[in-house]
Amino acid sequence: MVALGALLLFGLLLTAPQGLGQGPGRRQRPSPPQSPLEKVAAQRELSLPQLAGRWFLVGMASRCRYLAEHSHRLEATAVTLTVLDGQSLAISTFRKLDGMCWEIRQRYLPAQAHGRFLLKGRGYGGKVDVVVGETDHNSYAILYYQKGRSISVKLYGRSSQVSDAVAEKFEQHVRAVGLSEDVTYYFPTYGFCDSADEFHILDETKP
Repeated sequence: MVALGALLLFGLLLTAPQGLGQGPGRRQRPSPPQSPLEKVAAQRELSLPQLAGRWFLVGMASRCRYLAEHSHRLEATAVTLTVLDGQSLAISTFRKLDGMCWEIRQRYLPAQAHGRFLLKGRGYGGKVDVVVGETDHNSYAILYYQKGRSISVKLYGRSSQVSDAVAEKFEQHVRAVGLSEDVTYYFPTYGFCDSADEFHILDETKP
């Protein structure tokens, strides 16, 4: 369904090829280029319990073509984060589509390093790497998302508006991964959904 596809793209918007054998007489393939996300440092002293709760999507930087073409139709988006088993994150994203409130359920699984997660979802056709780049836990959080070699940066706030200083931090993170203000979008600060009925839930955690 086109509408559900659009919902997934708004919800988010590396596997290196296996090397040849290294036996005698075989030339070794050059190492693959470094993933953009490998250069991003995760938040030090990240506290997942303090990160839990309700957040509002304030801004997003991405070269996603769909986002660029529909930037005039951005909807207020809220997120509820719950910590599972002390490591995984359960994410519920609430936003409107065609005037109806939807909930998208996702699971961020812990990766090898603290502050790094892996999102697997049917609608994405592959994995999405997630890094918590910076947060004070109380007012803002800056997250990086990478699928393949495409990277995006999101700014979340405990309220729908953040200070100029936080916005500047976000823009610095955006520039650091080669994105610009031309592909940076800010979301509405009103019209949020608090819940969705059972017929408007997209559960990406189910196999």
